[in-house]
Amino acid sequence: MRKIFLLMALINVFAGNLFGQRYVGGDISLLPEYEKAGAKYKSHGGEPISDLVPWLKAKGMNAMRVRLFVNPKRYAQLHPSGSLAQDPNACQDLEYVIPLCKRIVDAGISLMLDFHYSDTWADPAKQWTPVDWEGLSDEQLYDKIYSYTKETLQILKREGITPDFIQPGNEISYGMLWGPAGTSAPKKTFMGNNANWDRLGKLLGNAIKACREECPKAGIVIHTERVAQVDVQNNFYDKMQQLDVDYDIIGLSYYPYFHGPLSNLNTALGSLQNRYPTKKIMIVETGYSYKWEVPGTTVDLQNVWPYSDQGQNKFARDLVDTLEKYTNCNGLFWWWMEYNAFGTNLQGWYNAPLFDSTTGCATSALETICSFAESAGINSIVADEKDNVIYNLQGIPVKEMHNGGIYIVNGKKVIKQ
Repeated sequence: MRKIFLLMALINVFAGNLFGQRYVGGDISLLPEYEKAGAKYKSHGGEPISDLVPWLKAKGMNAMRVRLFVNPKRYAQLHPSGSLAQDPNACQDLEYVIPLCKRIVDAGISLMLDFHYSDTWADPAKQWTPVDWEGLSDEQLYDKIYSYTKETLQILKREGITPDFIQPGNEISYGMLWGPAGTSAPKKTFMGNNANWDRLGKLLGNAIKACREECPKAGIVIHTERVAQVDVQNNFYDKMQQLDVDYDIIGLSYYPYFHGPLSNLNTALGSLQNRYPTKKIMIVETGYSYKWEVPGTTVDLQNVWPYSDQGQNKFARDLVDTLEKYTNCNGLFWWWMEYNAFGTNLQGWYNAPLFDSTTGCATSALETICSFAESAGINSIVADEKDNVIYNLQGIPVKEMHNGGIYIVNGKKVIKQ
């Protein structure tokens, strides 16, 4: 008799929450813009994709990330040109994200909501306070971040959208809400300096309080990007512990063309897992080029991963192999995976998505990163050989395989194109 051991399902029963499985997907915050521009998405084999979101789910992706800015239109009005000018890709206000988030949750895909707490990109180099919040004192900001987070989540819930994961802040290694754009003495947090850490702890504490009240089952992600500087990374999360910040998941950015080889990530992950054994770890941003160098590249790793479909796929395979070594690591999100200029007049291509802008076809890496989730589900199903029964990812017998699905036949994984 055939025996099926759904190890992942058992873990979920005992865990009783979202953390007993692995999540794979990407940030697809600009998908509506590409669809509006006429982008034509295709499978790796060239078949047209009518609706990308359910297609991605069928390929094995089970989570998507969407960023949220406070008032990007207002910021663009005040900074029409110059070094502080708004990037048109930072357009995701609440009105914008609602239909996209609804598409994601309606497709049965887990949603990660990424609060930037800014009107424009928030990252290690800039964490500018939203224009409408600029005149607030620190005490008033503590109240504002709470009320804004709470009201935003309430609005989303009224629309039938409850995030499964929430990021209060984006790449906040050096703090957030520094002050107005271009502030000469921003309120940063630094290793070896006690300034502004208490302030950051209160901001995060109030934001997370709102998240816990409105979305008590959501996993809270604290996101940094210092994998190449493990001492800085560990100092940050040590501070989170000292400040008693209530969170569940350590979120990391890892871009090899900025952060160096996988040995750097390996060191960072090992240190985090040993130091904070109760925290899950997710790579919430990663990517590698399928063609040409990404602008601003500081580490050339073409000798390991050439700029090609095969090279990008090798990076994806090597990344998955690295993450699988860490039991606490349960998430992998590819950043800007939906970029696709094929069929559009878009210029200034981004070179590291999971679609080829010269053909519209999915790159090989898309299916490869999905194997990270499969290894916690499909690969944990043990089957007697040669019974010829087709099973889906849940271990349930099915009559036939459908295009774009992943199945088990005779104890082996089969992907039906």
